[in-house]
Amino acid sequence: MTRPIDRRSFVKATAATIAAASAMGVFSPNASGARTVAARGRREIRVGVIGCGGRGTGAAGNALEASTAVRIVALGDLFADRITKAQTQLAGFGDRATVAASQCFTGFDAYQGVIAVPCDYVILATPPGFRPIHFAAAIAAGRNAFVEKPVAVDPTGIRTMLATSAEADAKGLRVAAGTQRRHEWSYLEAMQRIKEGAIGRVVAARVFWNMGSLWNVAPDAARSDVENQIRNWLYHTWLSGDHIVEQHVHNIDIANWAMGSHPVRCIAVGGRQVRTDTKAFGHVFDHFAVDYEYACVDGSTGSRFALSMARQQDGTAGRVEEVIYGSTGVARLSSGSARITAESAEKSWTFNGPNNNPYVQVHIDLQKAIIDSTPLNETTQVATSTMSAIMGRMAAYSGAEITWDDALANPMNLMPPSLQFGPLQQAPVAIPGASAIPSSQ
Repeated sequence: MTRPIDRRSFVKATAATIAAASAMGVFSPNASGARTVAARGRREIRVGVIGCGGRGTGAAGNALEASTAVRIVALGDLFADRITKAQTQLAGFGDRATVAASQCFTGFDAYQGVIAVPCDYVILATPPGFRPIHFAAAIAAGRNAFVEKPVAVDPTGIRTMLATSAEADAKGLRVAAGTQRRHEWSYLEAMQRIKEGAIGRVVAARVFWNMGSLWNVAPDAARSDVENQIRNWLYHTWLSGDHIVEQHVHNIDIANWAMGSHPVRCIAVGGRQVRTDTKAFGHVFDHFAVDYEYACVDGSTGSRFALSMARQQDGTAGRVEEVIYGSTGVARLSSGSARITAESAEKSWTFNGPNNNPYVQVHIDLQKAIIDSTPLNETTQVATSTMSAIMGRMAAYSGAEITWDDALANPMNLMPPSLQFGPLQQAPVAIPGASAIPSSQ
């Protein structure tokens, strides 16, 4: 797996290349200050989109922003209305986002139609429960991919992602992930400084995504259980993984990045205090707190720890950041902001920009890897962080202390055995201490 290039090294190593390329029309600046791959002197970059909801449409727009050479050539979604809405939202990109009706696909097999259309990469942005199925199909067909986070909702899905990642490597395919902080200059520079010892040995972290409530779609008696659950997918674990997996995975990913490894065990609490209406909010929790334990990887003794906290409750204090503690300093990170306070004054530092748009940058990096035939595969990284979040959910739902090895080996498979519109009993709300760790839906 190719490591992200830190901003300082990138600037030093590629300034001359970018200057020369700009003169030839290969790169052009976008509104966010990032460099895009421009159309002149480059072949067209064809992109298919699987999942045309808010994130899929947003990712398609990011791909189009990343390069004037990009054209959206296929759209797929379970629901036709999502495709229509996506086309409306992308209309500002003109004919580069105009997709023929014959290359718009609906239904549970829509992903197969998109993958069959010749393209340079596919965007996988359906509800996460479908990600392992779609990723396996894309790689089997020889497609490069952008995989939105998280990449699974259960250990079975993670094992599929890891196996498919190995297949992508064997085929020389490129995969970028929706953990966009790893493509953001402020994070890249901060992490490079941490790696170089600015805060000494990393010993602990605290990571947060505390916010208010998100959207929900009320059930409609005219729709089947399956359709109601998929349209309200955030609130059903077989689709979203719960918000610790669907959203908080970003912050857990930063803890793993700073620690240089995944947690070896965890214990957690969580529950539902506010979102108690099971018709509107399914069976997921509205708050989690997880104590993750990490092994030491630098020869020192003892363990390292990360406190993870996620909350979706209106009227509560918001906080989205990561705090990394070292033996000689502390780093505080959030989107567009990074600060290191160190015992050594010369190692203290505050990021002062310019910053980039990481949602666009990840597509710039993927497109460049495809064009230049350079290695890029972020699947194992994002699968590991997703599994870390799943492990935290398993611990919170059950009340048990869980190890990494046991969690990853667990046979849990939350995907219903048959995917079709019809009845589907909603999973019960987990009760810590009373709910066993399930092996299926």
